[in-house]
Amino acid sequence: MAAGGGRPPGPEPSPEPYVQTRIFKIIVIGDSNVGKTCLTFRFCGGTFPDKTEATIGVDFREKTVEIEGERIKVQVWDTAGQERFRKSMVEHYYRNVHAVVFVYDVTKMTSFTNLKMWIEECNGHAVPPLVPRVLVGNKCDLKDLIQVPSSMALKFADAHNMLLFETSAKDPQESQNVDAIFMCLACRLKAQRSLLCRDLEGRPGQPRRLEPAHNTPVKSSCPC
Repeated sequence: MAAGGGRPPGPEPSPEPYVQTRIFKIIVIGDSNVGKTCLTFRFCGGTFPDKTEATIGVDFREKTVEIEGERIKVQVWDTAGQERFRKSMVEHYYRNVHAVVFVYDVTKMTSFTNLKMWIEECNGHAVPPLVPRVLVGNKCDLKDLIQVPSSMALKFADAHNMLLFETSAKDPQESQNVDAIFMCLACRLKAQRSLLCRDLEGRPGQPRRLEPAHNTPVKSSCPC
């Protein structure tokens, strides 16, 4: 019997294997005052900011989520909508982007028509076609002021192969819908990268065509 009541002799327990947390970079794009900053606050912090100022250049917030047993860090880059704040930073935030969120204000038609400009800017920075993109109509709580009908937004989203979300960063009851925007993208990215790893491991040196994420089924734990 071991003296002193210490642990009986035996092999040391194996250390837990180190698993690196994957980081998904998601950028949020759109006109000024459409609520990009408020959406990122609602997702990352679960709150609506009492007061916001125009984003200068770029800012980012992050949130660690769990998807199918894996911890993933979602890094949300909040970009300036005003041209004078964007010029010096535009190359930086498009670099190594994993997903794009285009935001418009449902009460302001000009923010919707300007989406074409934002999509052109995105394409102009060589964002690959496989990078998932979603369209978000914000401020849907202002029902009496809506200028952009859901049918018009859905037609635009379909034409550009994007999912459409209509939500309100301000309304606490809409918080699940805000979460669904970013969780949907995180699930798609996880599915894409799992497919890529299986492809590379299965046939080394044999390139194969990978289908876009919207063709890849995801488990029911994901919101889309």
